[in-house]
Amino acid sequence: MPKVSDSTFPPGCKGLPEGFWSAVEVWLKKPHVVNKRLCGATVTESRDVDIEDLRTLLGTDDGELHQDVSAFLCSGASPAHTHQGDKPWCSTVRTFIPKVSCYGAKRQKEIVLKDSDRQHVTFLPFEEDPAAGKTSLKKSNIYQIRLCSVGFDQWALELHVLTSDGWFSDGVAYPRLPWLSSDLLPKLVRWAAESKSSEFKSTLSLLPVEKYSLMYQQLKEKYKSMVQVWPEVTDPEKFVFEDVAIATYLLVLWSEERAAKSQTDPQSFVDLGCGNGLLVHILTNEGHPGKGLDVRRRKIWDMYGSQTLLEEKAITPSESFLFPETDWLIGNHSDELTPWIPVIAARSSYSCRFFVLPCCFFDFYGKYQRRQCKKSQYKEYIDFIAEVSQVCGFNTEEDCLRIPSTKRVCLVGTSRSYKQADEADLEQRRACYIQGRKASYGATVQGSGVRNVKDCCHGNTKCDGMSESRWEDGFQPRNAVETVRNCAALPRDFVDGVVLKVASTLLEMSEEESLGDWNKGGSLSLREVAALLEQETLKLLKKECGGLQTLLRNNHQVFRVEGGTVYIRDWRDRAESQRRPATSGALKTRLCWFHAHHPQGCPLQEQNCNFAHGADDLRPSTRPLKKLKTF
Repeated sequence: MPKVSDSTFPPGCKGLPEGFWSAVEVWLKKPHVVNKRLCGATVTESRDVDIEDLRTLLGTDDGELHQDVSAFLCSGASPAHTHQGDKPWCSTVRTFIPKVSCYGAKRQKEIVLKDSDRQHVTFLPFEEDPAAGKTSLKKSNIYQIRLCSVGFDQWALELHVLTSDGWFSDGVAYPRLPWLSSDLLPKLVRWAAESKSSEFKSTLSLLPVEKYSLMYQQLKEKYKSMVQVWPEVTDPEKFVFEDVAIATYLLVLWSEERAAKSQTDPQSFVDLGCGNGLLVHILTNEGHPGKGLDVRRRKIWDMYGSQTLLEEKAITPSESFLFPETDWLIGNHSDELTPWIPVIAARSSYSCRFFVLPCCFFDFYGKYQRRQCKKSQYKEYIDFIAEVSQVCGFNTEEDCLRIPSTKRVCLVGTSRSYKQADEADLEQRRACYIQGRKASYGATVQGSGVRNVKDCCHGNTKCDGMSESRWEDGFQPRNAVETVRNCAALPRDFVDGVVLKVASTLLEMSEEESLGDWNKGGSLSLREVAALLEQETLKLLKKECGGLQTLLRNNHQVFRVEGGTVYIRDWRDRAESQRRPATSGALKTRLCWFHAHHPQGCPLQEQNCNFAHGADDLRPSTRPLKKLKTF
C-alpha cells in the first residue's frame, strides 16, 4: 500500500508509543485545533472488532472493497495478529462538525480503527445520507498513520493510503492529501513528543458542539456590523467576536437547561462588571431579560438603545447588591468581583445560578496571594474560585470557551449541593470562610487562615458570621476614573515627535529598492531606538506601562514591532492588506502618516488606503453615535 510521506521525531524522544496515542486522541476528538474549518467532532464509544465485524462497519456488500480494506489493515501483520478468535482493532466512529454548514442533511463521518499492538491507526471516511437512508464509503480517501522504529532510539510517523488514485478533497471534512503530510503529520509528531495533558478540560465540554457551532455562525453574521462602528479604543474584532462567543455559550447552556427542566421562559440575568455592555446587548436581543452594571460608563452604551439596560454603578458586595428575582449572575472578566459572584448568587436566592470567566487574580479583599505549589498561577486561581463556589454550596462545573484569549476557562454554578432547609448552616459556612480569607489575606506564613473547604466550619464550630462586621468591609471597588498608563494620554506633539524621529532614522538606513521603488527603510532593535532618544523622553516613557515599545505598537500604522525589532510597516504586503482591508464605515478617521511624511508618499492609492490622504478624504470621528437596531 502506497506510503505518501513520513515525519521523524527528534533524537532521543521519550514517551513513545504512549505519546503517539495521546496525539491520536487530540486529532480524533479535537480536529478543529489543526483543521480550522471544523468546529469539532462527536465520537462514539469505542469497541473491539475483528475482520467479520469490519464488514458490518463498512455497511457494504462489496466483497472486493472489503477484501481491499482488510488487506490494508492487515498489511505486514503476523497470522496470529488477525486470528479469527481475536479482535485486533478498537473501533470508533467520529462525526465532523463544520464551522459553516455545507453538507445539508448529510453527515461526514469516519470509522477509526486503532491497532495498539502495531501502533497503527486507520481512518475510513464515509458519508451518511439520512434522507436517502444510505451510506457511501470513500475508498479513495482511506489513510493510515503508523508509528515506526527507524533505528536505535529513532522514531517516525508514516502516512499510508489505500490507493494513490482519485483522492477527493473539499477542504473541510475531506482535507487535501498534501495537507495531511505538511500540516497534520508534523503536528502529531510535536504533540506526541510533548505528550502533555492540559490542566483544564477540552473546550465546550458541557455543551452540544454542533448546536454551539450553528448558533455561533448565526450570531457572528448578525452582529458583525458592530466591528465597523466600534467607538472604543479596544480592538473591535477581538472584543466583538469574543462577546459573541460568550453569548453563544450562555444561550446554548440556557437552552439546554430549559429543555432539561421542561421550561419555556427565558432565563433572566445580571452582568456584574459588564464593561462595554455588548454581552448584555446580545443576550437581551436574543430574548433574555437582564441588565448590566459597571462602575464606569462606556461610549458604546449610547449606541445600544433603551432596550439594553446598563447602569453606571459601583458594585460593593453587600445586602444592597443581592438579586433575589434573577436566575443567573454573570461575571465576564469581572476582576475584583470574581470571587464574590458565587457568594452573591448564593445569598440572592436558593435558585440563583452563576457563570464566571476569571481573568485578573483577585481574592475577596485584594490581589490574590499565590501559595507555593506546582500548579500554574492560572490553574491555582481557577481552583480557588471553584473552592469558593463549593463552599457556597454550588455543584460547580468547569469548561473551556472558544474565544481569542489565554484566559478562557469558565466556572458554572448550575445547582446547589444542599437542601434549601439547610440554608442557615450553609450561610454560616460561607461567612466563616470569607472571614478566614480576610484574616489570612496578606499573611506571609504559609498555612495561616483558612486554606481550603475542610477548614470551614460545618456547624460544629461557632462562627460569628457577619453579625459584628459587614461583609463588604475591606473590599476595594475599582475607581470610576480609570488610570491610563498605556502611552495613550501622552501629549500628541510628544508622540508625533518620537514617531517622526524613529521613522526618519529607519528610512535613512536603506535606499535600496524593495517591492518596487518605495523605500521601506531598515530595522533597529528597541535598544538602538532608545539610544536615539533624549534622557528626558525616556524618563517620561518609563512611567508608562510598556514604555517605548508600547508607544511604537500604538502607532501601528507606521511601525511593525516583532521580536524586539522595529520596522517601517509596508501596507502593500499581502499579510498587511489581509489584516485590515480597506472598507467603508469607521475607517479613514485618521490622516495617513506616509502621505504626509514619507519622502515618496503613501505606497497605496487613495482609494485603497485605510487612512485619509488629506483633509478632504477624512471622515470625522466625532460624528453622532448611531443607535444600533434591535434584531
